[in-house]
Amino acid sequence: MDYRFADRVKMFKSSAIREISEIIAKGNDVISFAGGFPYEPYFPQAELEQAFDKVFASGKSSLQYGMTSGFMPLREKISERVKAKGIQAAPVEVLLTTGSQQSIDLFSRIMLSPGDVVLTENPTFLAAVQAFESYEAKVIGVQSDKDGMDPEDLAKKLKEYKPKFIYVVPTFSNPEGKVWSNERRVALLKLAEEHNTLILEDDPYGELQFNAEETYTPIAAMDTEKKYVIYTSSFSKTVVPSLRVGWVTGPQPIMKVLTQIKEAADLMSSPLNQQALYHLLNDFDLDGHIRMLCQQYHQHMLVMQDYLKKLDSCKWVEPKGGMFIWLEVDENIHATELLTKAVPHGVAFIPGAPFYVDSPRQNTMRLNFTNSNPERIKLGMERLTEAFQQAMK
Repeated sequence: MDYRFADRVKMFKSSAIREISEIIAKGNDVISFAGGFPYEPYFPQAELEQAFDKVFASGKSSLQYGMTSGFMPLREKISERVKAKGIQAAPVEVLLTTGSQQSIDLFSRIMLSPGDVVLTENPTFLAAVQAFESYEAKVIGVQSDKDGMDPEDLAKKLKEYKPKFIYVVPTFSNPEGKVWSNERRVALLKLAEEHNTLILEDDPYGELQFNAEETYTPIAAMDTEKKYVIYTSSFSKTVVPSLRVGWVTGPQPIMKVLTQIKEAADLMSSPLNQQALYHLLNDFDLDGHIRMLCQQYHQHMLVMQDYLKKLDSCKWVEPKGGMFIWLEVDENIHATELLTKAVPHGVAFIPGAPFYVDSPRQNTMRLNFTNSNPERIKLGMERLTEAFQQAMK
């Protein structure tokens, strides 16, 4: 049978994380620093069970179809939460999605035609690039450092490529775990305004902040006229991933078309999960839970970092939040080859090369510190140290 797939299928690539997961599965007792998983013992399981009980107790109508835009009481809760970040989004301007990944996909679907350009940091979130390329867009990397995109290079590429939008993860980014300076955020928005270009701000990690005294203003909060920034986030990192409740907000004309395309995509995300999350937010101190996560994940990170300090020729920027440490190792070490040595030692990570949109650096790697407790992190880092020592011989 000749299966005549659409031309865009040629743009699909196998996920490096999925491939590495298969490698990990072959090992016994492999401690994984590879995924972007939260720590399961911190999940509010009992409180979620109670929230679902309330949904079922409310009657069979709670099991019916819902609105494409999502459960309005939950949208009201989200409107309140983003207001605390300085983002003005009325409940009717909030669209609930199946995780923030769907927000990225839907936005790409309504904005990108074959050959259109998206500007991103380099490296950047792998699944976002997959979404952009699935609509046959060309992804161009902008030079960046620990403070964010280089405004001079961004200005040059805005002029040269005239992109449809700029994709950024400015607060505890994936994969680098860095946080943009306020000056770089302001510069990005100013350049977007000058070049009449949209910004897609992805913020799944922003609430996992280790220093409560510091302030990281979302770029969407700076866009006071609500013309340029589309903002998306989710509850996957702060409640549980399996609920798959994300949201997106932005300029009204964008939101109108996003809602229309979501109806075509899946009619709606799970009303059951949305209602349960609403009850959880009503009855559960989510902010207190997030404070606990920040304290605990900070300790996880420090344990991992203490081991990195013992390794020769390693560079990283200490994360101020989020879930990842981005590591640059000796130029003679190829991270993918190191992984093949690490897995037999019982530890895994993600090589950095797949996160680059161009000019990949093979001596980089991403380490996740949230999926294991401190004792497992210690054991995993001891194993990784052994793999490093073997690679350096």
